Amino acid sequence: MTVALETSHIDQDFLSGDGSILHVLRDINLKIHSGRITMIVGPSGCGKTTLLSILSGILTPTRGSVCIFGKDISHLTDGEKVTFRRQNVGFMFQSYNLIQTLSAAENVAIPLLANGIAYNQALKEAYALLDQLGLEGKGGKFPLKLSGGEQQRVAIARALVHHPKILVCDEPTAALDAAAGQTIMGILTKAALDKDRVVIVVTHDNRIFHFAHTIVTMSDGRILSTEAMQKEP
Repeated sequence: MTVALETSHIDQDFLSGDGSILHVLRDINLKIHSGRITMIVGPSGCGKTTLLSILSGILTPTRGSVCIFGKDISHLTDGEKVTFRRQNVGFMFQSYNLIQTLSAAENVAIPLLANGIAYNQALKEAYALLDQLGLEGKGGKFPLKLSGGEQQRVAIARALVHHPKILVCDEPTAALDAAAGQTIMGILTKAALDKDRVVIVVTHDNRIFHFAHTIVTMSDGRILSTEAMQKEP
């Protein structure tokens, strides 16, 4: 197994409205392997989403470092972080975050367009990936004409179309029923797992824990445990 993402002594503090300091993350030391699904679990408010924001280069930690595929991203400038995310990170969200005025294929093409790919080529690649994810003939439809599960497949395609090194998923099944959630996780596992990619899922949904290779449990801004659930794929 390759350690592709590593944090060292991460702390995250925020200034509250009354001027006091909120210690949201404390001494986070974490190693995440590529080619595996790592789930971060724990109660609401424990710091999961804050940690995910740091791991994906959205948020700069107050203290500590984040190293991804040998690159320390902790001290990049804001502009460098934007470039890093655009080229290396794919995002999936609970609410899908699809643009309603764009077709499914156009939504999928957004990361390619952001990286300078010509519109026609980006759309061609988007349609091809949607076909692979079981949405043949749906690329021209607008999100509101798709079911929740279909919209989440579009979100998976958008997250993967530019071949990111890191895929971060924030509650990807929370808006779906049990059957649809299992289907989406199966598709995600098949489509996203790659020896050169890190897959991180933040979730409350214990119905999908069996898809994890590693479960990181958090509480009160700290990591309580890191448990291997499956053998290396």
